[in-house]
Amino acid sequence: MQGWTPDFIPKITGEALDESLIDELIAINGADAMGLARELARKEGIFVGTTSGATLAGALKICERAEEGASVLAMLPDTGERYLTTPLFDGVGDDMNDEELEISRSTPGARFDAPSAPAPAPAAAAPVAADVEAVAFVEQVLADKSQPVVLFALEWCEFCWSARRLFSQLGVEYRSVDIDSAAMQDKDWGARVRAAVSAKSGMITIPQIFVGGELIGGCSELFDAFKSGALQKKLKAAGAPFKEDAAFDPYGLLPKWLHKR
Repeated sequence: MQGWTPDFIPKITGEALDESLIDELIAINGADAMGLARELARKEGIFVGTTSGATLAGALKICERAEEGASVLAMLPDTGERYLTTPLFDGVGDDMNDEELEISRSTPGARFDAPSAPAPAPAAAAPVAADVEAVAFVEQVLADKSQPVVLFALEWCEFCWSARRLFSQLGVEYRSVDIDSAAMQDKDWGARVRAAVSAKSGMITIPQIFVGGELIGGCSELFDAFKSGALQKKLKAAGAPFKEDAAFDPYGLLPKWLHKR
């Protein structure tokens, strides 16, 4: 397996061998493992690494001699982004080529270089009773003048990370309410807070950024406000110190897999 030294046997594998839990070991050619990892991406849209390619190769060998109608389970245990600097990605450019750009333009609703078509108006839904406790929490957070910059975020969200990077480069202290954190799982508190924030802002996406109790918007709106100088004005008005001489392209802070604007 790539990343393992030849004589390394994980503890769980060693125990399985000692207890004779493994019926058969199948040797897989490295080129076959890499080739099948690429085929999974090209033909199935499954983004995995060479370890998964080797697993699939072994499963296909089993299929060649399995009884008709048998089911074979193959678990693909890794993800492709761990292999970006390996030969698995030889020939894959950092930027989109002309063919990939053309494909991206064929889906108008999923383009980053052009505004999306407005979404259809949602059907009227029955009114939902306000969660008084969650609404009160959101209002309390936004009214705290000692922490005027507030980020309602997800711990794993790359756009939330991008917003944090901007505040870090500006030297801005902020409060991050991570609604998916373990601390907010009790009694579904994170989801309740998210619903209360969305009810206040009219937005359903995350992150949602507020300065001085006023909604800035999501990640793109934050970056646009920085570029136009509107963010700096709001930070000053809210009494939030920042590096006034900071100059950078905020869109360079976005995840590298995004289409360039």
